[in-house]
Amino acid sequence: MRYSEQSLPVGVAAGTCAALDADVLVVPIFEGEDGPGFRMADGACGGRLSVALASRGFLGKPYTTFSAAVTLADWRPAWVLAVGLGPRADADLSRLRRAGTTAALVARDRRWSRLAMVLTGFEATLADAAQAAAEGVTLAAHYNGVYKSDPDAKPVAVVHTLVAPGDLSRDDREAFEQSVGRGYILGACSNLARSLVNEPSNVMTPRAFADIAIEIGAAAGLSVDVLDEDRIAGLNMGLLLGVAKGSIEPPRVVVLRYEPSRPATQAVLGLVGKGVTFDSGGITLKEPDGMHKMKSDMAGGAAVLGAMKAIAALKPDVRVVAVIPLVENMPGGRAFKPGDILRSADGKSVEVLDTDAEGRLILGDALWYARDLGATHLVDVATLTGAVGIALGRTTTGLFAAPPSWASIVERTANRAGDRAWPLPLFDDYREQLRSDIADLTNIGGRAAGAITAAIFLKEFTGALPWAHLDIGGTAWCDEAQPFQPKGPTGVAVRTLAGLALASADWAPGVA
Repeated sequence: MRYSEQSLPVGVAAGTCAALDADVLVVPIFEGEDGPGFRMADGACGGRLSVALASRGFLGKPYTTFSAAVTLADWRPAWVLAVGLGPRADADLSRLRRAGTTAALVARDRRWSRLAMVLTGFEATLADAAQAAAEGVTLAAHYNGVYKSDPDAKPVAVVHTLVAPGDLSRDDREAFEQSVGRGYILGACSNLARSLVNEPSNVMTPRAFADIAIEIGAAAGLSVDVLDEDRIAGLNMGLLLGVAKGSIEPPRVVVLRYEPSRPATQAVLGLVGKGVTFDSGGITLKEPDGMHKMKSDMAGGAAVLGAMKAIAALKPDVRVVAVIPLVENMPGGRAFKPGDILRSADGKSVEVLDTDAEGRLILGDALWYARDLGATHLVDVATLTGAVGIALGRTTTGLFAAPPSWASIVERTANRAGDRAWPLPLFDDYREQLRSDIADLTNIGGRAAGAITAAIFLKEFTGALPWAHLDIGGTAWCDEAQPFQPKGPTGVAVRTLAGLALASADWAPGVA
């Protein structure tokens, strides 16, 4: 496997921008304002920013950029790069995060190897702004073209520095550094997930993913257990084994545990990530157009692995257990078929109506296993349906959760993390669409409300625990490049899952 990370830890600085050891100084600009940051950048480049504003060449609209050479002899940075944030009223942490990625991608394209971004004029606390900006510039280090043979195609590794406005006290500088370090970890672990998703399926098999999880988990200080096909069969995971039968690649289930030195609660956060390393649709074969992107059907599992690495580094005071079921869904001679009956580890029988609705099957057994391992609160992440993309497009993750208090916490955490999520209903009426004449339920409920009925299926295996399902079928992969997001995997949900562990005081009983 060819990891694409070139992430370098983000440095910090304070004081005058003229003395910064950087090729380019990045200055975020609010639309319609000419505050201190604007005036400083404009003075450094001989008024060219004002000219661009007057000629409407740069207005500070979101993620637009303007660069100009520095004309002042006493400045060390050679360039100024203005990046737009839009109106101040709309410039939240997500916009700052994306602005950081935008600026860092421009620097990479221009082959500027040293970037300094000044954080000034934000209504958010300096700590929050520093973390968001650090996440943003780190996300720009991911590179999809790791299999290109042209050495000139490899991007330059950019050293990033975040600059605090004015001088900082010792305590303030320490807090600033901690926030930047936290943002770097979350950005780098999101990039890890993107690298895993980017791998071709002939490389990223269930066994290969499991081997990587062992390596990453051991290095991070996590306990790791990998269940092979015999142990999976011993647990009666008939849904997972049914999906795996059609492939010559055997299934695996990865279990990772994080144990804090002093847990503040008896609660255990259970993370479950769908790991279909390639999804042909099975006997219900997918259309060939776009099937190559089905290597990304393990994006939920990649997000969980990335989140566990971040959790191990950030050390929240809550226990976390992660379960990643790994299979290929192929139309081999032994493949499961429409009309088959499969039995789950908790005894439920499922009538298979569509073998391309395989993700919910492996997640059903994985959710049961997370409960069996002691999870008290569950979150699963999966590229589960195309229907969620029809409902919410490519920019918003579908959130299904119960009870409402848990749903609210997960939604708030996701939105703060920049993984925008929108709640969809789980009304009992939808359960009727999964009614089977010969089994406990079917694995698909028809075209109507497809994302909802998929979530209702998963809910059957949660044991009435607080549970959230993040359907990233529309958000795990970017088809049209944006200034802040190249084409390819997005790393969605890594920061949300880590954020839930870090925010255990909001939901875990017994936390002071």
